[in-house]
Amino acid sequence: MRIRKMVIDHDDADDVTQEVFIKIHRNIDNFREDSQLYTWIYRIATNECLSFLQRKKRRFFLPIGDVERELSRAIDNSSNLSGDEVQVKLQKALLKLPDKQRLVFNMKYFDDMSYEEISEITNTSVGALKASYHHAVKKIEDLLGE
Repeated sequence: MRIRKMVIDHDDADDVTQEVFIKIHRNIDNFREDSQLYTWIYRIATNECLSFLQRKKRRFFLPIGDVERELSRAIDNSSNLSGDEVQVKLQKALLKLPDKQRLVFNMKYFDDMSYEEISEITNTSVGALKASYHHAVKKIEDLLGE
């Protein structure tokens, strides 16, 4: 999983990644092999990213617009983002999506995962994922067209 695509800030991504590895280490004995190890780890990373973003919003009592502005500033100041203007615009447009919609878009577009794989990881129906992805693409197209 591209944790950094979800949390944007490099230091936050390091912290989330560390938490993911701690959870994997603590819970590896609970892995039931109902799914592939990759899927199990991806699910942990996904849940940790979403939890982190929720905690960040609550901790600073920030309205969603302020969180978006903060993450947008992190994109502007990032030395890790290879710099063409289109990529920066895309990353900023992604920030305007709800967290779960952004997650689905990242998994489908950047990680080239099938809806079935995303469904297994997120415990969401394929139909709901297709709708979520469609809405995300439409919003991004509208934002990039501005």
